[in-house]
Amino acid sequence: MSVRVVIGAQWGDEGKGKIVDLLSDQTKHVVRFQGGANAGHTLKFDDKTVVLHLIPSGIFNGDAKCVIGNGVVIDPFALLDEIKEVEGMGIDLKGRLFISQTAHVILPYHKVLDKMKERRRAEDAIGTTGRGIGPAYVSKIARIGIRMIDLFDMDLLHKKLLHNIEDINRALENMYSEPTIDADDMISKLDTAIAALKPYICNTSNMLHEAIEDGENILLEGAQGCLLDIDHGTYPYVTSSSPTSGGACTGSGIPPTAIDKVMGITKAYCTRVGNGPFPTELLDETGEELRKKGHEFGATTGRPRRCGWLDLVALKYAVRVNGMNELALTKMDVMDGFEEIKVCTAYKIKGEETSVFPLCLDDVESAEPVYTSLPGWDKDISGMTTFDELPDHAKSYIDFVETYLGVKFTIISTGPKRSETIIR
Repeated sequence: MSVRVVIGAQWGDEGKGKIVDLLSDQTKHVVRFQGGANAGHTLKFDDKTVVLHLIPSGIFNGDAKCVIGNGVVIDPFALLDEIKEVEGMGIDLKGRLFISQTAHVILPYHKVLDKMKERRRAEDAIGTTGRGIGPAYVSKIARIGIRMIDLFDMDLLHKKLLHNIEDINRALENMYSEPTIDADDMISKLDTAIAALKPYICNTSNMLHEAIEDGENILLEGAQGCLLDIDHGTYPYVTSSSPTSGGACTGSGIPPTAIDKVMGITKAYCTRVGNGPFPTELLDETGEELRKKGHEFGATTGRPRRCGWLDLVALKYAVRVNGMNELALTKMDVMDGFEEIKVCTAYKIKGEETSVFPLCLDDVESAEPVYTSLPGWDKDISGMTTFDELPDHAKSYIDFVETYLGVKFTIISTGPKRSETIIR
């Protein structure tokens, strides 16, 4: 039996979808454990491109049971749209898709609050997707959230919703001078979605415990990345959940003693979407070249991603926080053609050089990257499937990063398709 966590080791968008899809035919259960429809995992196979937001990325490769865990916040309307899309591709989700009874529900008023608060922050906006993720987690922590299991008791559900909407409308009207929410219209639309989702809702925690007892392989899929973790990321420019290995336990119900592999996913360079510090960001032609070659635009929002050189200080921090014992390197092919490739091996902060990632936001924002330059390569590596095929300088690049981090790359991606991969 193996329980493996797959998580982003940077600021998200590392290519987790491809790696989970690749590994899913070796497992019996694929579990999404946090986040919401703000995360887009892009899969490419059989000349198809699919972007999943809530359904685990293991749905297309093998016959694993795909679980949306208790740590996820679920937009029922977005999930229904995604279910229809996947079923339209010929995938039968009956007996394949399972939703935790204790996962929380994103409701229309969460989206209203999300967009309003971002608008009112103005230049201090976090850069959220406006999909209600943060406010849904606020409701959860405030103990006024609606859980999937609440959808089975319509009378109690309506009572809870009306109570919440009454409070929210009072704030919208009196504090923010914003339009109020029509409770009856919202509840009516929600009633329609509930009937379609009920067959998928169950006790997923017990299902996974039984899978562990039976010795079955489990793959835990994170969204976003370590540096966006609510506790360990570049707060406050973070997501509202824990996309770390610790979050994998709380978001799935699987005990930490069951996990034996933690795989971190990193690009061969760095990207970030939204606001917040980014020490190695390149605001020049090189940054634009990385964006263009890497097709760096958000899968969910379409926003252009900020690009920069690989940051090993931040990556080492992610390795330590998560206990990563294996790594996957994605978008290695994007580095083709660079005469020189830089990697950040230290920061200079207030005149002092350090290789420790700082926890103070001001220090991260003011950090000057200290680079080590490595030779690039001219050879096109896209689609290569064995390590020996790689040019010597590409091998040296990988070796340098592995030595710095103290962890090996077991997977190297040389293109977006499932088949364009080196397994070591």
